[in-house]
Amino acid sequence: MDVAVLGADTVGRGIAQVCAVAGHDVALHDEEANVVMDGIDAVQAGIDDAAADGAVTDDERAAAVERLEGTTGLEAAVAGADLVVEATAADRDARRDLFARVEEVIDDDALVATSAPDVSVTAAAAGLRNPGRALGLHVLDPPATPLVEVVVAEQTTEATRDAAVAFVDGLDTESVVVRDVPGFAATRLSLALTAEAIQMIDERVAGVAAVDRAMERGHDHPVGPLAAADRVGLDVRLEQLEYLAASLGERFEPPPVLREKVAAGDLGRKTGEGFYVWEGGERSEPAEPNPTPQLRATGPPDPGDR
Repeated sequence: MDVAVLGADTVGRGIAQVCAVAGHDVALHDEEANVVMDGIDAVQAGIDDAAADGAVTDDERAAAVERLEGTTGLEAAVAGADLVVEATAADRDARRDLFARVEEVIDDDALVATSAPDVSVTAAAAGLRNPGRALGLHVLDPPATPLVEVVVAEQTTEATRDAAVAFVDGLDTESVVVRDVPGFAATRLSLALTAEAIQMIDERVAGVAAVDRAMERGHDHPVGPLAAADRVGLDVRLEQLEYLAASLGERFEPPPVLREKVAAGDLGRKTGEGFYVWEGGERSEPAEPNPTPQLRATGPPDPGDR
């Protein structure tokens, strides 16, 4: 299968890597030549790392690298593609225009998908003459997380959904089909947990490490919600929560401590401090605020002292 990935930043690179390793020919597109070259280098490095970890054989590594190509030409990227996956930072109108430009080149039976978790697939599909071919493919943290949300827009046909599910299942990942609503399923659940964990810090319920351990040890999460927020970036989490709060209501309203950290430039791992202090890309001790539940210095008063 021929796959065109539009956007050579982190998400696009991850999608390109997953597809190439699964045996698909991949064209990675971006408007800037240096971004394309850096993207191809990053994808090849990721495939090399997978081979070093034993996830792919040396022969599979070599074949996956051969399946990759990069281009700054949109027509060159999408011509002949069976699936076009948009992974850019375009806004709704720009994404709709991009879909329309792509449709001028691709075959009638090709699928068009967006990977963005914070856009309406239905709105983007409105720019197509054949909107039934459009859907969302929300790849969680590619290539690390083996889950893809197949997002069905109001216009998505049953045939498009089935073809997308079959494609995702062939990537050695798991698919879940969700409706086109803000946050879809995985992001919405994750952000609800993140907001509650940060609110617990605001309310001094427990310390940073204690909140994370409650999920890591108590509910078998690989990483707690505060450490996960630090890894993604607290500015990203703030933007996501604001989007869901505007769409779904105040239950997703960002807690004050999150706004304070972002305003102070404490964005998590990428700046060295968020809810944790990060050293060499690894979390160390919790940063402030790191509340400790208040305890009495002595026992309760003697009833006879009243």
